[in-house]
Amino acid sequence: MPNDRKINSTAACISFMLEGCELKKVRSNSRMYSRFFVLDADMRSVRWEPSKKDSEKAKIEIKSVKEVRVGKKTPVLRSNGLSDQFPDECAFSIIYGDNYESLDLVASSADVVSAWVMGLRYLVSYGKHTPEAPGTGHPSLRTSWISSVFDLADLEKSGRIPVSRAVQLIKALNPGMKTSTIELKFKELQKASERPGAEVACELFVEAYCELCTRPEIFFLLVQFSSNKEYLGLKDLLMFLEVEQGMEGVTEEKCLEIVGKYEPSKEGREKGYLAIDGFTRYLLSSDCSIFDPQHRRVCQDMAQPLSHYYISSAHSACLLEDNFWGRSDISGYISALGLGCRSIELVLWDGPEGEPVVYTSPSAASCVPFRAVVGLIDQHAFAASAYPLILCLVVRCSAPQQRLAAQCLRKTLGEKLYLEPPNPTASYLPSPEQLKGRILIKGKKLPPGCEDSEGEVSDEEEGWELARRLGQEDREAPEGGGPRRVRLSRELSELVSLCQAVPFQDFESSRRGQRYWEMCSFSEVEAGRFANECPAELVSYNKRFLSRVYPSPMRIDASNMNPQDFWKCGCQMVAMNYQTPGLMMDLNTGWFQQNGACGYVLRPAIMREEVSYFSANAKDSLPGVPAQLLHLKVISGQNLPKPKGSGAKGEVVEPYVCAEIHGIPADCAEHRTKTALQSGDNPIFDESLEFQINLPELAVLRFVVLDDDYIGDEFIAQYTIPFECLQPGYRHVPLQSLAGEPLPHATLFVHVAITDRRGGGKGHRRGLAGRRGRRVREYTSTKATGIKAIDEVFRTATQPLREATDLRENVQNALVSFKELCGLTPAANMKQCILTVAAWLLHSDSAPSVTLNLAERYPPMEAQGPIPDLLRKVLTAYETMIQTSRTLIESADAVYGKLIQAQQAGGSVGGRPSPGAAPGGAGVGGPCLLAGRWAHVPAGLGSGGLALGPGTGTAERAGSFGHTLAHQRCVVEDEGRVSAPRAGGVQWQSSQGRPAVGRWLSAVGAPSPALQFSRAPAAWGGRGGCRGAG
Repeated sequence: MPNDRKINSTAACISFMLEGCELKKVRSNSRMYSRFFVLDADMRSVRWEPSKKDSEKAKIEIKSVKEVRVGKKTPVLRSNGLSDQFPDECAFSIIYGDNYESLDLVASSADVVSAWVMGLRYLVSYGKHTPEAPGTGHPSLRTSWISSVFDLADLEKSGRIPVSRAVQLIKALNPGMKTSTIELKFKELQKASERPGAEVACELFVEAYCELCTRPEIFFLLVQFSSNKEYLGLKDLLMFLEVEQGMEGVTEEKCLEIVGKYEPSKEGREKGYLAIDGFTRYLLSSDCSIFDPQHRRVCQDMAQPLSHYYISSAHSACLLEDNFWGRSDISGYISALGLGCRSIELVLWDGPEGEPVVYTSPSAASCVPFRAVVGLIDQHAFAASAYPLILCLVVRCSAPQQRLAAQCLRKTLGEKLYLEPPNPTASYLPSPEQLKGRILIKGKKLPPGCEDSEGEVSDEEEGWELARRLGQEDREAPEGGGPRRVRLSRELSELVSLCQAVPFQDFESSRRGQRYWEMCSFSEVEAGRFANECPAELVSYNKRFLSRVYPSPMRIDASNMNPQDFWKCGCQMVAMNYQTPGLMMDLNTGWFQQNGACGYVLRPAIMREEVSYFSANAKDSLPGVPAQLLHLKVISGQNLPKPKGSGAKGEVVEPYVCAEIHGIPADCAEHRTKTALQSGDNPIFDESLEFQINLPELAVLRFVVLDDDYIGDEFIAQYTIPFECLQPGYRHVPLQSLAGEPLPHATLFVHVAITDRRGGGKGHRRGLAGRRGRRVREYTSTKATGIKAIDEVFRTATQPLREATDLRENVQNALVSFKELCGLTPAANMKQCILTVAAWLLHSDSAPSVTLNLAERYPPMEAQGPIPDLLRKVLTAYETMIQTSRTLIESADAVYGKLIQAQQAGGSVGGRPSPGAAPGGAGVGGPCLLAGRWAHVPAGLGSGGLALGPGTGTAERAGSFGHTLAHQRCVVEDEGRVSAPRAGGVQWQSSQGRPAVGRWLSAVGAPSPALQFSRAPAAWGGRGGCRGAG
């Protein structure tokens, strides 16, 4: 397809098909042949030539087409011989005939695929009632609306408006579009119509608007779900929201509300129609954000100990530039607090006028009065977050000025200061919820035996680099070396309660003698050494104690360390230079956007459990944590700006997109799209990327848009989002500048799908040609400890773990096979599968009768009479899926019982009760060696769950009677309600012995007359079934 040709309607698609183009026809022997494909003039058949067949046989009648699939969705296209020869987005298949044969085709570009698929689906939807030729008939809903907008702008009622007014009108309707682009389009159309001039008529305005403002990728999406192929009705929109966007509980009333909010035409709003412009507006809106709205507010458990959270922390918050000559300004604190920062460093020095000041560099301009800083903190401390603020005091001033500082803090902050002494009988710090609205002082404290008004305490290294630059490095240096000692006033010491700074000696000393209210600060270099040499000890240390990591003093340019290097070890406070933009600050800002941007993020459970094994440097899947697959399709970009300071290439931008995953080493990965050449501001990428995420709770996804240049790729934009905040479906990514500021109207259009990875170890290719049976199934392995009692306990657990693995893997494999036979990817959900089968039946003149009976406990799908081979395979795969699910449901209690017995035996051997054990000590837990590593099987029938991770059997306890497969990320609750936060899962429940496989099937609704469903079987309060016929 020529680069300047834009598909903006089904009429344009059909016109393109009528002209014909060259496509590659793929045969079952994996050989490809170039053929010229064309739509007949009567629009009833698709033909190709040359062909050895008779001309009447080298064609497919439109009425025989059952389905049009995009991508490698048939066994031929998925075969190993072809899978890497062409991208997924350049392939499509036509399923036709009573035997569901496939014509597999490969196009030169995704645009050509879109044109053929849109056109074919349009023609198929009308069946024998072929629409009139493109361009004729009643004006469309969209054309009528654009004409009415033109009429309003035609103030003189002359039927023409000035070009300048037309340009401004289109720009007002589509913010972000360049004026030069609009003007150029009008000139082109005027030249083509041989009507140059300073005014444009309504017809030309409509044409210009449609060509400029129709995004083909969104129009293609609309055609997929539209009943009439020009707009979405309420049922169409509801289906799109449920099936593609993963929304639950959507009603037609909700859809009508969306139409009323985003559809620009009055007729569309009145009739409940969402045309292409309204659909585009909705997809660009905050209601369709890629960021999960649940995380726009505080949604995590805030009642855990303070040490169980990551805390947004700033280093040198008042600095505006680098650490050496940078200027200081009080506005830096306002900015940091406004971003939700909950820990601020204050370095106190003797001020020239007898009052302490805050210095950040040797420059005289870097001095900020301490009193002014405290007053500002009092005003803005809780503007963005109600949760506790920690002031990290690094004292470099004399004792008299320390007293003034303490008086200032007490007087200004008043009751906000937390001064209550720690509870000596407690084991953990209070929770953020308990400390709401309070300000904690982190600093040194006089030893208990000191009765004087001031005394000596050991000093911290932090801040001494600056002291050396100020010429004060020898002022209080100890004789004979050793740690520095500083004088500390009693007034300042008494302000420290829950965050007493102590020097770190070693992990064993901390385990034996450190109290929960004492915390250590580590330099970036020291913390990095611990993270590399003893990551497990650092993780264990951070379960109970707060730790703060500050940048190396060698970073005189105020550059930032990578916070993920320390988050993965559980370090709560990683102090960042907020004034320095870049990758590291993007990660920090993006990470703390979750949980309502309150500055506190709950750490992964595996880092909080009292007894658990976690290696921060894991290179593979983690015991007890189900790995997930992120399927990311980068479709297009909108209104991309030129790189800052770039003028060498003029107006030409040739962008590409890098998608980066940051997290534990096993998750860190980067994939990029191809470069969009000569694409202007709105490039099309159409590229699919895939990532395996082993610790989803700690993963961050970062999009980076770069300009491809032989000299050096230049930064255009970025966006960073926690993995747990991603919403599935079609979403727009709001791009930001290098400084983290929003770029108006600059977005990426992407599709997100998240599925659970089958089995343990590395990810495997999916597909019917993947020969799943040949893959060796990975089971839990144990290693002898040499202690007979312990080895015997784990030996008894091996068999039930193998059984659990088999149960899970069998269901997963059956699910994937069923989805693939339906022509869908593993990321699809069950609703999409049932809708696909219904569509086959709907578009068939001689389809057999198919019944899906939800009255049965395990709903069968049966056909009466002879059926095509493909449909027989689909029904067989469905039956296999039901039976494997049944086996899992009916075996879960027994397997779980065996594991509990082994767990209790392990607890009696270990002699240590689980923190979550039920009253009476029935639930006990302890460490175990899984896959050659120590791991923990959590315990507690009354409150906890059994979670065994990838490479092991996986089953979770979720209440008195509920069972769920953790690998599927399903949630089963006692009340008998079933939900699944991610697509692609099998859900079941066992409530007093009543399993319910049909729950997710009954939720499908009535997709078409071809296959209808009743609600619930007798066990769910009713009787019914479903029946379909062509």
